[in-house]
Amino acid sequence: MAIVHPTPLASAQENYEIRALDLGDIRIALKQGWEDFQAKRGDLVFVGFIYPIVVLLAIFSVSRVSMLPFIFPLVAGSVMLGPLFASGFYELARRREAGLDTRWRHFLDVVRGPSAPALFDLASVTAALFMAWIAAAWFIYQGTMGRLGADAVSSVGAFLHSVFTTPEGWSMIVFGNLAGLCFAIATLAVSAVSFPMVIDKPVSWGVALRTSVRVARRNPVTMTIWGLIVVALLVLGALPALVGLAVVLPVLGYATWHLYTRAVVR
Repeated sequence: MAIVHPTPLASAQENYEIRALDLGDIRIALKQGWEDFQAKRGDLVFVGFIYPIVVLLAIFSVSRVSMLPFIFPLVAGSVMLGPLFASGFYELARRREAGLDTRWRHFLDVVRGPSAPALFDLASVTAALFMAWIAAAWFIYQGTMGRLGADAVSSVGAFLHSVFTTPEGWSMIVFGNLAGLCFAIATLAVSAVSFPMVIDKPVSWGVALRTSVRVARRNPVTMTIWGLIVVALLVLGALPALVGLAVVLPVLGYATWHLYTRAVVR
């Protein structure tokens, strides 16, 4: 009889063996992610719109002129929450691998099953990173373009002009990108395999997070390339009014699951 989830006693192990990864593993993970999407595209295309809609609502909620400087940080920072929104895809990939029912109704099993507490804890970690990034963006803005006064954000045109034609604007770009890089590295390290791991095994969020960091430390080049591929695909998917994310998000979700299975000895 198929076991939907392992029992809590099945995974007392703290330090899971980590494999070395290379570009071949990334290619295979993406290929398998695309195959999973093709197998489930009819049921799950609409699920891929959930995340874009959330991002759009966030943009609209801060579309007032006074909040213009935070539209880009919000959109860029939303990538940090991607692993949480993709958790349902990890579950479907796990079920497909195990030969279990993969109908779309199982997408939300992650919030009802034994992995829910650890998933919530990991979500809290990534949410804290997201809030820290928004706070950092605020301080960077205040220390750079904030000195120009309200005229710099009096309109979209004025804001863009100030960003690209003033020393303060370029300072904001440089320091903002450096801060964003630091947050991106931290997010990739803590979430690369932690979310799929808590769905796959009854481990605590701490074990999953440490395992994810160990994977990143052992495979810095490969994981950096993986992070760049994720960002590039998300940008491409976002260009046509975020509609492309309906394909990109499920494919990346499935691919992340397969990269996890290649990175951690199960």
